[in-house]
Amino acid sequence: MSSETAHTDDAIVVAGVSKCYPLYARPEDRLKQALLPRLARLAGRTPRAYFKECWAVRDASLSVARGETVGIVGRNGSGKSTLLQMICGTLAPTAGEIRVSGRVAALLELGSGFNPEFSGRENVYLNGAILGMSREEVDAKFERIVAFAELPDVIDQPVKTYSSGMYVRLAFAVIAHADADVLVVDEALSVGDVFFAQKCMRFLREFKRTGTVLFVSHDAGAVTQLCDRAVWLEGGSVVLDGPSKQVCEAYHASTYGVAPVGRADRTASRASSAPAPSSGVSDGEGPVGYAAAEISRMRVFAFDPDAAGFGDGRADIVTVRLESEDGLALVNVAGGDRVHLVVEAVAHADIASAVIGFILKDRLGQMLMTCNTWRDDDVRVPVAAGARLRAEFVFDMPHLRRGRYTLDIAVADGTPLQHVQMSWRYDACVIECVETTVLAGIFGLPSRTTFLHTLPAHG
Repeated sequence: MSSETAHTDDAIVVAGVSKCYPLYARPEDRLKQALLPRLARLAGRTPRAYFKECWAVRDASLSVARGETVGIVGRNGSGKSTLLQMICGTLAPTAGEIRVSGRVAALLELGSGFNPEFSGRENVYLNGAILGMSREEVDAKFERIVAFAELPDVIDQPVKTYSSGMYVRLAFAVIAHADADVLVVDEALSVGDVFFAQKCMRFLREFKRTGTVLFVSHDAGAVTQLCDRAVWLEGGSVVLDGPSKQVCEAYHASTYGVAPVGRADRTASRASSAPAPSSGVSDGEGPVGYAAAEISRMRVFAFDPDAAGFGDGRADIVTVRLESEDGLALVNVAGGDRVHLVVEAVAHADIASAVIGFILKDRLGQMLMTCNTWRDDDVRVPVAAGARLRAEFVFDMPHLRRGRYTLDIAVADGTPLQHVQMSWRYDACVIECVETTVLAGIFGLPSRTTFLHTLPAHG
């Protein structure tokens, strides 16, 4: 690994990197592997391997530009943590090359870099030294680090007495004050409390202005909100690299065990009457899903049955309408309006328990609101092949900032906790929110009247 200044604008370059671990069936096989292959080579024979190869990362390549924020998503065991450790220099790759420019600060596995027998104070100095900080630097920043971690009362206690949340708070406080050029954050933030997690997210948004961030999380909303780009790892290899919203949607589809479907693929699937969509990912012009320019050209609330998505093909969504209480079609809405969202689908096979739902998302792909037709009394709705389904959602439109929002529409078989998606369409409709007083944040209060009074001065 090289940490010298690169000649390009890339802060991180990963070129054809692989990492292999030897797996031994028995302890004595380690000794055999250390001795017998050498003896075999001396005797002129082909040496035998006494282990199996386990490739945690295989031929991974990616680059991160200076000032870019990139998210990494993938299942457990997909190679995310191994790749991050190689980028940070705590693991050496089996093959390939990694180049990192500038000081790297990393928050990886819980407690990594901490000595449990040392106090919090001693571990601050230890971690600071690992990050390349001098003792004088740590001395100057120590009080700010402790204040950020919110641990003044236990900073001189051994960290083995800390909770997992306290571990993370102290570790993040150190890397937040390391004046790093590149920040690498693994999923350790998920163990912290909500208040500290918000503090960390505020710090990361501020750090984005001047530094480079590599962020790993299972929270697709956090990735789409924080990251410009995302990389999806599977089996140690890069499956998809692109805009964070599109990559997270493709990864989301994979969690149901199916491949995402592009618009061209969806049309071909219906024309051939195949029971399941084809496995194509794009039409050759990039990852699946709508680009921002495509969404801007869509007629407001025009349902696109060929929208990108996934499903096993046993049902199709055929109609989505947004109506007023009088049954009139709506082209835009205001916060507080009572609306009727009508979704119709057709079943191509018998369905044991049909559920229709939707998700309202903002332009970054963050989920704002979700609802489905499942009832708490466990009443299942069986549907015969060829039948048509109709769901009607009646709700008051939330008070949102002015702009355009999208709806994901889905029809599934099962229950909210255990189900199979038959048809999920990303960004199938666009809703335009108008006449709003929300200037900041995501939601406004559902209050129609606000009072401001002047009071007489006291004294």
